[in-house]
Amino acid sequence: MGRCCKCNGRLLCMCLLPCMMTGHLLIYITVSIFVTISYAPPKITIHYVAPGISANTSAMASHPQGPFWNLRLEDGALWNQLQHVWDRRYNPILRGNASRTPDEDSEDDSVDSELCPSCDVAFDLSGVPEQMKAFVRSMHYRRYPLLIDQPDACSSNSSSGSRSAPEVPPLTLLMAIKSQVGNFENRQAIRETWGRSGAIPGEVLRRGGLVHRVFLLGRQDSSTGPHPDLKNLLELENHKYGDILQWDFRDTFFNLTLKDLLFWQWLRRRCPAATFVFKGDDDVFVRTDALLDFLNRRWDEHNLLRAYTNQSQAALDLIVGDVIYNAAPNREPSTKYFVPDSFYKGGYPPYAGGGGVVYSGSLALRLARVSRRVRLFPIDDVFLGMCLHRLGLSPSHHPGFMTFDLPEADRWNTCAYKQVLLVHRRTPKEVLTLWKQLQSLPGGC
Repeated sequence: MGRCCKCNGRLLCMCLLPCMMTGHLLIYITVSIFVTISYAPPKITIHYVAPGISANTSAMASHPQGPFWNLRLEDGALWNQLQHVWDRRYNPILRGNASRTPDEDSEDDSVDSELCPSCDVAFDLSGVPEQMKAFVRSMHYRRYPLLIDQPDACSSNSSSGSRSAPEVPPLTLLMAIKSQVGNFENRQAIRETWGRSGAIPGEVLRRGGLVHRVFLLGRQDSSTGPHPDLKNLLELENHKYGDILQWDFRDTFFNLTLKDLLFWQWLRRRCPAATFVFKGDDDVFVRTDALLDFLNRRWDEHNLLRAYTNQSQAALDLIVGDVIYNAAPNREPSTKYFVPDSFYKGGYPPYAGGGGVVYSGSLALRLARVSRRVRLFPIDDVFLGMCLHRLGLSPSHHPGFMTFDLPEADRWNTCAYKQVLLVHRRTPKEVLTLWKQLQSLPGGC
């Protein structure tokens, strides 16, 4: 009897053991789940968060918007490959102090941007228009002799403007106008109208500013056919007005980028104290008095901000124009803007459209330096956008820059120009007529 009970007890223990183990396992799993759910990580005190733009909040940025230096190579595109070499060479993270270019802060502009043997990348020129072929052959050259210089262009006694304006205006505006040797009429119309130099009053703010003027020229392009020799006429024009800058390169559409590049270098030597710079074409019309009012307001705002933040040395990074976003290369071979896929891949950065743009003098000096790290591009407006991109800046859009002209119905409605700072595509005769009409705007405008 006793032996039978002992056997039954062992059997019962063996039967209950799996149940007990299963029960313990269930309890362990339940406790683990509860601990995991109820666990809260320790709070970490955040001492500083950089301001910026984020998807979650408009006040803070959780991460940078994108890399400053592009280290991704676009295969098969000449410009991208050449720029890729420089982006890696001048990346401070990869190179440390060695990333600084020898000429970055130098006043000697005779030093070319560094070239390298690996930059000689193969590029198929077959089927490419002649202007692109010519650009590719010369795109490494950045040093051209200055044939006509204006060392005193920004001196206060080099301008003869309105005598009724203040003797010492608080603001200086340098107008750099892209022209060609044969465009005598365009230059003269500008001199007599919106491009007058001297102390110019504003439209509303009478203090206005001190305006200087230079025309940016290359030499006549002999490849487009025989041209009359206008050298003597140009010398007479320059002797009378003293406002011609001419470099020894062919004045072609794709070489307009050189005018930006060489002008910035000239500005750094001859006119570094200019408050603002207007760069435009010689077929635009500018309401200079209204532009001076706009710039005076921006300058006053900047000075107030500097005083409020106690940053007396803070520079104004201003660039304003008719901004074009999300543009892409024109792949139509028949257009003058054609850029083949074998030369450049990708979209364009934001840039101010052709015709005219205004930027601060301090930004112009920064553009002179950063342009040494950007490969030349055949479209000057896009090249300026590329230089701004490497400075971490974007141009600001202003609706008063009408680079694509006014609606047809408003072209000769003088009241329609009340909100305009610049309008594109005007002949010398139209510039003179429009200027005369705007001098006596009707009071009802």
